[in-house]
Amino acid sequence: MTIETRQLGSRGPKVSRIGLGCAPFGNLFEEVSDEDVQQTVDAAWNGGVRFFDTAPLYGHGLSEIRLGHALAKYPREQYVLASKVGRLLREPIGELSPTIFKNVPNLEPIFDFSRGAILASIDESLNRLQTDYLDVVHVHDPDDHEQWAMAESFPTLIELRQEGVIKAVGCGMNQSESLTRFVQQIDLDCLLLAGRYTVLDNKSGTALLELCANRNIGVVLGGIFNSGLLADPGKNKTFDYVAAPVKLIERAEALAVLAESHGTSLPHVAVQFGLRNEHVSCVVIGARSPQEIQQDLYYAENIVPESFWEGLSFLTQPPASPV
Repeated sequence: MTIETRQLGSRGPKVSRIGLGCAPFGNLFEEVSDEDVQQTVDAAWNGGVRFFDTAPLYGHGLSEIRLGHALAKYPREQYVLASKVGRLLREPIGELSPTIFKNVPNLEPIFDFSRGAILASIDESLNRLQTDYLDVVHVHDPDDHEQWAMAESFPTLIELRQEGVIKAVGCGMNQSESLTRFVQQIDLDCLLLAGRYTVLDNKSGTALLELCANRNIGVVLGGIFNSGLLADPGKNKTFDYVAAPVKLIERAEALAVLAESHGTSLPHVAVQFGLRNEHVSCVVIGARSPQEIQQDLYYAENIVPESFWEGLSFLTQPPASPV
């Protein structure tokens, strides 16, 4: 399969419209094997995926290690690799903090947005990934550290971009308010918006996408299944990685019924929703098996009936306070 490519902003690399999100490789919610990871990466590659997104947080380094091993067989110049900064992995003082990743290395993710930490984090990611360079580097979840990130993290990454060490500077978050401020104040190439522009929850993300389009900033969408709820609300009752509010479960179930009435499925429309927006450069989809990524690529390639979108308006917006 050949997947369309889009450039990330005015300076960033070209990425496949579908990317592989590698949080599951860090044993997100449940364990996967090294063999599962290799087979998933191979299936993604054979399906035309050439953009891979990971982070030190994912499995406390495990995702990067596994992804680097799985990609070692492929020519480095033929794919785009993104990772993140903002957390350093260090030996814990006492017990590890609670985590949604299972059976992880005994390393504690510690927020640090200083210049020294950014440089150290990149070096450590390169070592875990067993590669010479990262194409895209996102500042990861600076929700409570905006000023710190603006003062040190972004200037450090911009300097690395100017030196040709990295190709694109971005920011990855699960909310749009801070991202909007960063887009307005920082010379970004791209951003990773997770979970805020989905068929279930898109109110805040829509304006941000338009702002990025006006400033020629590439948009990568993540969390398109809202951490499970849009994959199967009957089985995966999680939203933003915690138990989903009842009203959102009901809304997701209503979306599933609407999709079925138009001959499609909820995960199919979840994948297609982001791809329908011309402002979106890439949709990153997490997968933990070759079957999952193959199914997602099928969803990406096959168009949802237009009648579904025409009947969607009364269901697309989440309640103001989902409880």
